[in-house]
Formats: sequence, structure tokens, C-alpha cells
Amino acid sequence: MNLLEILSYGFIQRALLAGTLIALLCSVLGVFLVLRRLSLIGDGLAHVTFGSTAIALALKMYSAMSLLVSMPIVLLASIGILKLTEKGRLSGDAAIGLVSALGISAGIILASVGGGYNVDLLSYLFGNILSIRSEEVVIAALLCVGVLLLVTFYYHELFAISFSDELAKVSGVRTSYINAILVLLTALSVVLAMKLVGIMLISSLLIVPAAAALQLARGFKVCIILAALQGCSSVVIGIIISIMSNLPASATIVMVNLLFFTVSCVIRRIIHPKNSN
Repeated sequence: MNLLEILSYGFIQRALLAGTLIALLCSVLGVFLVLRRLSLIGDGLAHVTFGSTAIALALKMYSAMSLLVSMPIVLLASIGILKLTEKGRLSGDAAIGLVSALGISAGIILASVGGGYNVDLLSYLFGNILSIRSEEVVIAALLCVGVLLLVTFYYHELFAISFSDELAKVSGVRTSYINAILVLLTALSVVLAMKLVGIMLISSLLIVPAAAALQLARGFKVCIILAALQGCSSVVIGIIISIMSNLPASATIVMVNLLFFTVSCVIRRIIHPKNSN
């Protein structure tokens, strides 16, 4: 099967389009999260998504309908993490760990009560981008536009809190409000990404493109652009390789991302050998 044949199938076109949109969201938000040292929030919210998906499947809600259950639960969990860090005297990683433990344990209990792990739940765990439906592509497109508009509108505020909450607050930035926007946008991206790479690998979409871009970028905007390019490219390349080689799409996308990160590190050592030591 050649490349043109692969691209002629509707389900592959939907996978490429939705995957590119979701990767764009995760890569852009990932830059802010990595700099804020909240990169593992994706992993924590992914575990909450597992619990919410178990609830949706127990209610016989499948595919796009399951988003109606997952989105509000994951959005509330993201706010819970934020409140724990602000008022619970917990560090970001401790708050993420607490919410993550609650989400994964609730999911396991619900799956057990509901008759064990069925095929639908396993597809959410490990991803199944090739089964994405037209309505899910539309949802991804709408949320992508909304998220990018919010990031553009609050760019300077997000930039400020990425480096120093205290300095941003002194400068007049409403840090609690901007932090809430950041975690809510991340929650939406995590819910969408579960169909792309699965709940178990979501954090890689948020962390790896941003980490790779930070190896090379000399400016904040350039870093965001590089992260977005890597994220989108890894999805397109990963899906094509997985189909041609009969490999799992989610794991292949992550491996391509890690390859890009390795190349970025090598390029940095070549261009800036003194800064690499």
C-alpha cells in the first residue's frame, strides 16, 4: 500500500486531521506547563479521565457521548489541583498525585463493578485514533480554535506566570484567574487526547514537544512554534508509519516524538557545546 492509497481512506483523513489539531493544542499548552513545572498535570488528569470514562461506559455512553461525562469531571479535577496548590499548602506534584490516585482508583473500582475491563475501556487506555468519528473531529476543531484564541488573548499573562507567579502578581496579573484558565485548557486537551494516544500516554504529548523545543529555541514565541511543529509532525509521521508497518498508532506517535527530542538534544550539543555541559 503506497502513501496516496493510505491518504485516500476517510478514517485515515479524520485521524490525521483530529490528531494534528489535538497535537497542536497539547504542544502549545505544554510549553507553559513545562515552564510552570506542572508538566505531570497531564498524567494526573489522564487518570481522572480514566475514572470518568469508566462512568460513561457504565452509563452506556460511547464515543463522542462519553465526552459529556468526561469533560465536566476532568475540568473540576483540574480546578481541584489548582485549589490544593493555592490553599492546601501542597506543591504542584503532590496535588497532582492526590487527584491522580483518586481518579485511577475510582476508575478501577467502577470497571470492576461494571464487569471488568471491556474492549471500549481498553481502547481509551491505549488510544485508537483510527476509530475517531466525524463528530469528534468537529469537537476537536472547535476546541482547538477556542483554546488558541484564549492563548493568544492571554499570551502576555501566561508568559508572565510561566516564569514567576510572584513577579506576575506584582505586575498586576490576576495570577489565580490565569492559572485557572491554563489548567482548564489543559483538562480539555487531555480529554481530547485520550482517543489519540490513550490515557496512559497523554502526558507525552504535553511534555515531549515542549521539552524538545526548549533545547533549541532562543525566544518564547519561537519555542511555542517549534513545539507545535514537532507535535503536529509526530502525529502525521507516526500515523503513517503505524499503518505501513502495522504498529500501534499511539505508541508510534510517542516514539517519533522521542526521536525528535533526541535529535533536538544532539543539535543543541553541536550548536551550543558549552551550554550543553
